[in-house]
Amino acid sequence: MKKSIKTLLLAALAAAALSGCSSKAAPEKSSSNDSTAYTVGIGQFAEHGSLDNCREGFLQGLSEEGIVEGKNLTVLYENAQADGGTASQIINNFLSKKADLICGIATPMAQAAYSGAKKTDVPVIFTAVTDPVAAALAKEDGTPVGEITGTSDKLPVEKQLEMIRKILPDAKTIGILYSTSEVNSEAAIKEYKAAAASYGFEIVEGAVSATADIPLATDSILEKVDCLNNLTDNTVVSSLPLILDKAGKKNIPVFGSEVEQVKIGCLASMGLDYVDLGKQTGIMAAKVLKGEAKASDMNFEVIKEAAFYGNAKVAENLGISLPSELTGSAAEVFTDITH
Repeated sequence: MKKSIKTLLLAALAAAALSGCSSKAAPEKSSSNDSTAYTVGIGQFAEHGSLDNCREGFLQGLSEEGIVEGKNLTVLYENAQADGGTASQIINNFLSKKADLICGIATPMAQAAYSGAKKTDVPVIFTAVTDPVAAALAKEDGTPVGEITGTSDKLPVEKQLEMIRKILPDAKTIGILYSTSEVNSEAAIKEYKAAAASYGFEIVEGAVSATADIPLATDSILEKVDCLNNLTDNTVVSSLPLILDKAGKKNIPVFGSEVEQVKIGCLASMGLDYVDLGKQTGIMAAKVLKGEAKASDMNFEVIKEAAFYGNAKVAENLGISLPSELTGSAAEVFTDITH
């Protein structure tokens, strides 16, 4: 009888041990995300204001959804300094550090992120991608090509051309500098050329393959145009202060594509708020991180509203009056030039 009781006790202890091991091997997921920690890799293609604003907004969007850096979020941030090879290395680094999600800021970085992550289970969220379809990051109907989605900073081309015509009623030619390595710029150029004639403009292109080409390309295009119109081309934007300096010496206006470009010396823009764009992206990323949606289930999103930004100081320097119909409804009119 004693032996039988001892055997039963041993069997009970073994069952309890097995039960404990089983619960550790397959923990039940908590319905709360409070204890979950995330690691997000943020790759930014170049160093300039609009992309910095995207990054800031992205973190704000995550924070609004309860994913806060220093609390339950570890951020891996690297900047490619407008170099495609470096962009790929950055993505590989994020993957080696087991990032739960990668955010690619600007088209070349988004392309590098998807190329590097598509054979893994790491989702990619992009922002500041002008044309996700042309960049092969989305299908024609807007659906994702894989575990990737995000936000587009598609330029309001028609509104921009209308604005330029109101400010420069006698202008005939608009110069656009762009990098041949950025599909986002080629897509924008195509759209500008298709719409320009309706506003009485001719588009003059100035193609560059590297930052080193910009000084000579700027000198050349300024001899042929009445004004310049800057895109969101990362290579060109990185050299915008130089372009503004050269254009200013010839009294030629330069129009921007977003608020940061107007702050530093472009005359005006019908542009986007890149902090808002980044915030929208962060909210999308939070859904993926929390398991509320898969990136492959969400079409990319576009901010369709554009606002007028003007720089009164630049207008004064150029001897140009900004029309009251634009300034009256402006998101902001700056009275100085920041550097």
